Amino acid sequence: MIRIPAICLMALFFALPATAQYPERPLTILAGYPAGGMVDIVARLLAEGMKAKFPKGVLVLNRTGAGGAVAAAEVAVGKPDGYTIVLTPLSTLVIQPQILDLRFKTPDDYEPILNVVSYYPLLVVQTEARWKSVQEFVAEAKANPGKMRVGTPGEGTSSHLNLEEFMHVTGIKMTHVPYRGWGESSPALLGGHIEAIVAQPGEAKPMVDGKRMRALVVFQNSRHPAFPDGPTAKELGWNVANGVWFLLMAPKGTPAPIVRYLHDAAKTVMEDPAFAGQMALRGIDVDYRPGDKLRTDLWREYKLHTDILRRIGMIK
Repeated sequence: MIRIPAICLMALFFALPATAQYPERPLTILAGYPAGGMVDIVARLLAEGMKAKFPKGVLVLNRTGAGGAVAAAEVAVGKPDGYTIVLTPLSTLVIQPQILDLRFKTPDDYEPILNVVSYYPLLVVQTEARWKSVQEFVAEAKANPGKMRVGTPGEGTSSHLNLEEFMHVTGIKMTHVPYRGWGESSPALLGGHIEAIVAQPGEAKPMVDGKRMRALVVFQNSRHPAFPDGPTAKELGWNVANGVWFLLMAPKGTPAPIVRYLHDAAKTVMEDPAFAGQMALRGIDVDYRPGDKLRTDLWREYKLHTDILRRIGMIK
């Protein structure tokens, strides 16, 4: 038997790359929207499930601002050691870099880990609102250009672009009111400060189920099972269906073994029926896509959104 001196074993241990010892510290997942919103909820459910693979713990920190871009930028240019990642909406990565001066620009400036969930927004009003159909809503907006106010999670988000597309195809003009998230926009609607919100299904569902809000129109290709009475814009002749994805990303240059570890830890959570059940309760679909396919999808959406942003005058 060949015996290796203890001092040689110690030297070999310290010569191993940092990836061999990963994870030796807590993982932090940034959420670019306020607590209580859907990004925050999904991030915390992921974090709870991923703790099994991170003995030191998994933390969720809310870094709000700029339509999620504050959190995404912090990660994109952060230390590529696998200890700080972000759960971010698609819009933060394919819209915000085109309208803001950010420290990342394209899908090649960070490491997509995997896509987690997807959904399509919808337009909701108070249950007591006088509009019983989206056609009535549109008719009043046409009669009163600019007077009706509609909230979204922020300038340049997918919800905002759905609103812009909706106004374009229906020939109406309304006033866009950007908020930092559902935690701000829903009280504004219920308090009568705005007439409608372009909302995420998971955020709107409890309010619709509780008869406090009503879905007028859904911006997706087919009716949403959680809102069976809400027609799609497409079935009414309006081609509006701009989807939203939530994905995990890491800083550019994060070692491939660490990206794979993060991918596997998150994917294990996504495969748990309990996680899928939590998403279904909120009207959201689990939508797994690994990093390589995800980067291709991000580039496609980036270019599609360039065309939309130019048409509505947000970029030249």
